[in-house]
Amino acid sequence: MSNKKSIVISQPMLFPWVGMFEQIRLADVFIFYDDVQFSKGSFTNRVQLKSKKGSEWMTIPLEKFHLGQNINEIVISNHIDWKNKHLIHLERCYEKTIFFEEMMTLVKSVYDIQSDSLSEITIASMKAICNYFDLTQMKTFCLSSEYNFQGQSSERVLNSVLHFNGSRYITGHGAQHYLDHELFNEKGIKIEYMNYKKVSYPQLFGAFTPYVTILDLIANCGKKGSGYICSDTIDWRDISQILEK
Repeated sequence: MSNKKSIVISQPMLFPWVGMFEQIRLADVFIFYDDVQFSKGSFTNRVQLKSKKGSEWMTIPLEKFHLGQNINEIVISNHIDWKNKHLIHLERCYEKTIFFEEMMTLVKSVYDIQSDSLSEITIASMKAICNYFDLTQMKTFCLSSEYNFQGQSSERVLNSVLHFNGSRYITGHGAQHYLDHELFNEKGIKIEYMNYKKVSYPQLFGAFTPYVTILDLIANCGKKGSGYICSDTIDWRDISQILEK
């Protein structure tokens, strides 16, 4: 039996959308890419909630940082009472959902962590979701900063996959703009992009939107929400088929 593995790599994010956890569901090894450059305006420190006004941002405030600073070097502005503001924001958006208390308990378990490290808090948020939906079984979770992966861009990603004896690299659609597919092909590594189904589930406040935090799924569906974490993949050569939909 082959011991080849499916690898997923992603920057840590604050309670990200369902699609991120669909990637994790398919992974044997999930690498938190925490030693890469933080991008202002990314989803690392913010996420969308659904409210009666539409989509609203929930953001972790940050201390001043310089261009090129890595995610695991970014410091949270803990002199601002952002955790309590988040809890109030979540209550305003989700207090009428069936599993509101369950969702809030999960968030509070993460926010009880005393840390000024953005990567520590965001990684904890993602792990809490994985534990809630039993996505941790038979998987390895690690931080890229714990390893000395060499190279830049595609080469570094490839070396990360090879380190864990990966035969398949699963990624989101954004990678198509920078990933050197032939480089992976030369090493016998399959690249597969997510084919997001974006299955609708019961939501408050009008038409369904899939692009909000997974906390929305928990608040509305509880543990049964795992049934909506169900997308699969498509070979990179066929990526145009799903982008045209």
